[in-house]
Amino acid sequence: MTVPYVPYSGIPRRQPQHPPVLLPSGPEAAELTGPVFGPAAVGPLDHDLTRQHAGEPRGERITVSGRILDRRGRPVRGQLIEIWQANAAGRYAHPADRNPAPPDPDFTGTGRCLTDDEGRYRFTTIRPGAYPVDTSWRPAHIHFSLFGTAFAQRLVTQMYFPGDPLLARDGIHHAVHDPAARRRLIAAHDPALGYRWDVVLDGPRATWTEGTR
Repeated sequence: MTVPYVPYSGIPRRQPQHPPVLLPSGPEAAELTGPVFGPAAVGPLDHDLTRQHAGEPRGERITVSGRILDRRGRPVRGQLIEIWQANAAGRYAHPADRNPAPPDPDFTGTGRCLTDDEGRYRFTTIRPGAYPVDTSWRPAHIHFSLFGTAFAQRLVTQMYFPGDPLLARDGIHHAVHDPAARRRLIAAHDPALGYRWDVVLDGPRATWTEGTR
């Protein structure tokens, strides 16, 4: 049986209101002169969202790890990964979040790291809570942002948790029309290793990113 859901079309106020501006394509292009990220930009506790404050954050502590790969399965080294998420009660540490769930003063919900020579990354964090949106609820998820060698080389996607019943009605999840691609957005759970989620940057098995369907 097909479960009805409202297809996700984005937030209108975040969508472009003007036609695109074409940038030069030579060596002076903006994407080649943007900021370049390296090890000096990442702090020693940036990957551990549970140790960024004086107190212990509320909620279930988890680890999320995996590999960043290209279309041929080769590791992508030195990839800057940023994550952001809601706290265990489903609230973001952002002044615009109107969710009545309690904030957590010991959890900001943001982290970053660089992949190693094997394309591996690892975060320690808190399992995020679901939160209401209009007349429905968003399932637990973690936002991932992956940078290349310049600011314009950025991909944004979301990782979901296995067995979450809210996935069946989530408009963003179902905006990915290919069922196999939807399944690739769900992490695997290993009791010994935590949650594992690999990202493929391009090719026929590429991980869905915002702006693609």
